[in-house]
Amino acid sequence: MPLRTVCSIAPSAAGRARLKAMAYGRKTEHRLRVRAQVVLHAARGRSNARIAQETGLHLDTVRRWRGRFAGQGLPGLKDRQRCGRPPVFTPLQVAEVKALPCRLPAESGVPLSHWSCPELASEATRRGIAAFVSASTVRRWPAEDATKPWQRRSWIFITDPDFRAKAQRVLDLYARTWHGTPLDADEYVISADEKTSIQARCRCHPTLVPGQARAMRVNHTYGRGGALAYLAAYDVHAAKVFGRCEKTTGIAPCMILVTQVMTREPYASAKRVFWVVDNGSSHRGKKAADRLSAAFPNAVLIHTPQCTLPG
Repeated sequence: MPLRTVCSIAPSAAGRARLKAMAYGRKTEHRLRVRAQVVLHAARGRSNARIAQETGLHLDTVRRWRGRFAGQGLPGLKDRQRCGRPPVFTPLQVAEVKALPCRLPAESGVPLSHWSCPELASEATRRGIAAFVSASTVRRWPAEDATKPWQRRSWIFITDPDFRAKAQRVLDLYARTWHGTPLDADEYVISADEKTSIQARCRCHPTLVPGQARAMRVNHTYGRGGALAYLAAYDVHAAKVFGRCEKTTGIAPCMILVTQVMTREPYASAKRVFWVVDNGSSHRGKKAADRLSAAFPNAVLIHTPQCTLPG
């Protein structure tokens, strides 16, 4: 039998550096590390039999990667693309299974609040989409797409019939536009809101500072100091916050916050100051708008659209 010729390996300096990084790198895959080590041994002039003995690989394996590098260089050390097993499910079947969680289970007569992967697999089999499909397969298909039936998200129902017009008015103000006309330099937009039931707490025991052999110690017990309401007004375009704490919310605390802002410059001498508020009881309806304009003629009250949380 004719003897096989040994492929000579003579990588360049840059190629040798890349081979060393691949052979001894901590994040390199094991199979690539072994192949790079075979090539480095071959670059030192060692025979295939000696490389197989030192690396513990089969002689044919050493011969394969040595020949691949000699013919293709570093790209030859990567795995060749395989055709793989033919797909079991057609693209139509995959699309039909993905379409199932886009509808509520109640619409299919399933007594569930939301879909789970085993239930989706059973539903696909029941509808005849596939003879059999596993839950892991069903889990993989939506995970690759934007449909994730195991996640839930709540939202706000729009109850205001004039939602579009009111929302556009608020968004235009945030973009410094009012009825299609840009706002002047002496016109401002304030967004105001209130946070109720903020508990004031204090530690019953002081915190001990860390020592040489002791971590910082914080006692978990605290005393309640009552509940407060925080009212804040935010200048949308100047990024300024004006806030205050009150014992409760209502018309009087709301007007105190308005007075705090409107009595200082540049709002006191501004042409117009738009106050964007929600539909809370302290500033709801036309009476609140009239009350604000009566106290400060250059103030304009703008209400956001009315929405409700789902029950």
